[in-house]
Amino acid sequence: MRIDIIAVGRMKAGPERDLFQNYLDRIEAMSRTVTLGPVTLIEVEEKKRLDRMELAAREGEKILSSLASGAKLVALDERGKSLESLGFAERLRGWRDESIPTTAFVIGGAGGLSDPVRARADLTLSFGSQTWPHMLARVMLAEQIYRASTIISGHPYHREG
Repeated sequence: MRIDIIAVGRMKAGPERDLFQNYLDRIEAMSRTVTLGPVTLIEVEEKKRLDRMELAAREGEKILSSLASGAKLVALDERGKSLESLGFAERLRGWRDESIPTTAFVIGGAGGLSDPVRARADLTLSFGSQTWPHMLARVMLAEQIYRASTIISGHPYHREG
């Protein structure tokens, strides 16, 4: 199963990008045994100055046009469902076992996700009710995808408390 992360904005050089890449490299190594991944980052951006609603709508169009055919869409949104790591791993394992070709995770911009993107989502996922910087959300998502891979494979990275 291929995993796409569709995110609004461009990640610049710095510690967040380095950490994000570190998890992508780990996922790539795990994908040989787990068949989750590799992960592809698709960045979308709207350069026009628009009001918040118009900007979210335009970003939403770009997100949906980047979505692979037949993909499961997971929207990251503070109003979404909070899953424990084991539940997240089980969801990915289930989609993999159903032969879903692509799971796409979507991280919106400062204006959030448009209504059409939220409506299209197969799952709306939250990393908690706090607001996270979008670049840090990418890192957190990559870590959870890596963690899910280790859970599925039985690797000792994830330790249950």
